[in-house]
Amino acid sequence: MERAFSDKFVEGVKTPPIAVLIGFRPISFGNGEALFEMKADRRHHNPMGTVHGGILCDLADAAMGFAFASTLGPGESFTTLELKINYLRPVFEGKLSARAKVAHRGKSVGLVECDVVNQEGKLVARASSTCTVLRGDAAKGR
Repeated sequence: MERAFSDKFVEGVKTPPIAVLIGFRPISFGNGEALFEMKADRRHHNPMGTVHGGILCDLADAAMGFAFASTLGPGESFTTLELKINYLRPVFEGKLSARAKVAHRGKSVGLVECDVVNQEGKLVARASSTCTVLRGDAAKGR
């Protein structure tokens, strides 16, 4: 991985409000890969007393987004076309890690995959995302 960070989110990037709300942060990213972490606790629980699936999905989505963004050239941006996640075991609390990697990067479309593991290293979720590269006015939101 190309870049590593400690307490700050990412130099030159304002901390997104969702990262503060949920409590995830990037550990490293670059060259089509990213590692994000968070500490899950009771505030992330659903009515069944486990971490809500949306929290796991947000963590994976953030890691996949940074992994894909690290492949962009000057003037390019991207958006997600599709996001899928499989939940494999319940999470109650503890450190979660999301490791994302770009599996395919074409000129316009890319596929990113992400494994979310608990503090014991057990797989709790696997996600994938299809992204499209935006250029020109589309990259500027016009």
